[in-house]
Amino acid sequence: MRLPPRTADALIAGLVLLLVTVWTLISGWHTHESAPRAALGWALVLVGCGALVLRRRWPVGVAVVTLLACVTYYPLSEQDGPLMIAFALALYTTAAEGRFAAAVALAAVTLLAVGLGEARQAPGHRQIDGTALAMLAGWLISLVAVGRAQRTRTAYLHEVEQRALAAEREQEARARQSATEERLRIARELHDVLGHTVSLINVQSGAALHRLAKRPDPETALTTATEALTAVRTTSKDALRELRATLGVLRGADEAAPTAPPASGLALLGDLAARARAAGLDVRTRVTGTPVPLPPPVDLAAYRIVQESLTNVTRHSAATTVTVSLDWEPGTGTVRLRIADDGGTSGTTAAGATTGSGGTGNGGANGDAGSGGTGIRGMAERARALGGTLTAGPDGGGFVVDARLPTTLAPQEGTPA
Repeated sequence: MRLPPRTADALIAGLVLLLVTVWTLISGWHTHESAPRAALGWALVLVGCGALVLRRRWPVGVAVVTLLACVTYYPLSEQDGPLMIAFALALYTTAAEGRFAAAVALAAVTLLAVGLGEARQAPGHRQIDGTALAMLAGWLISLVAVGRAQRTRTAYLHEVEQRALAAEREQEARARQSATEERLRIARELHDVLGHTVSLINVQSGAALHRLAKRPDPETALTTATEALTAVRTTSKDALRELRATLGVLRGADEAAPTAPPASGLALLGDLAARARAAGLDVRTRVTGTPVPLPPPVDLAAYRIVQESLTNVTRHSAATTVTVSLDWEPGTGTVRLRIADDGGTSGTTAAGATTGSGGTGNGGANGDAGSGGTGIRGMAERARALGGTLTAGPDGGGFVVDARLPTTLAPQEGTPA
């Protein structure tokens, strides 16, 4: 258990006082001096040792007090106790607390005062010879040097501790950022998978109910219901497939990033268009250029952008025709997706930033985004995460989503979109 600094200083001061007292009593056992001089000597011992309690708070002041106590004590006292220990500890503390210049000055003053005092003594009465004076100089220099080294070591350990704390905080911040990004990725996946299929099921069942509300003959009603239920079954089956694939990625969160083709990609663009046609939307696809294999994250992002665009048209638009253009641009290393409907819109959305007040067509997502929706914003986030771009906004009488995605990824960018 580590003691508080003040308690440790008081304990050390008490130990020094005990040492000086015992040593003085033993060395002065046969020494006789007057009561006033003995009282003054013990008072100086108490002052010198007691000052050590404050040695960390006022290191220079304590060093000066202990030095003055020694300067007064040794000429007056006959007992000649080791009060110098208190000054040595105070001098070391001064250097250890970063007052290096003051420590050097005090050591020099001490050495000079001892040298001058001995020089003024009559021959034969000197108490310290040249060898002892040299040893004293060595001790003073050692005390200052050790204190300086301790100061350097303490500063180094503090810096290491601060760096460790900073690294820990940075690691925690990165972990929180990674968790946030992962939550957003999962939210986008669930939004795209469930939002698209649920919208199609809603449109298909709504259309069937509208026809049945006209009270057709039983054979026509049965055909209408059969077609609607078949479309709902097919759509829900596809939704379950994609949902299982997404949940499979979540269960394998500790595994390496997948390199196999994703459950959804541009290879399934025809099926995506067919489901939209089953909901009553005329989807036309156009491909130019030579297709190249895409990294799984890019392939999935391209599919999701088309899927979300068709979902927005189905949910929010009166459009009847959507053209999905897929342009491979090998010269720029990108693939361009352009989804344009004929539904019309008001307001403009670019790269996921909403303006205006919503409208129809694909711009229905514009209205969503303006009120907190995530359709166009999610598409833009997907594109940016892969180093691509996405713009969305009205074009003539309809709404256009225009995205460019890279056909290759740097190793650090190869994370699932």
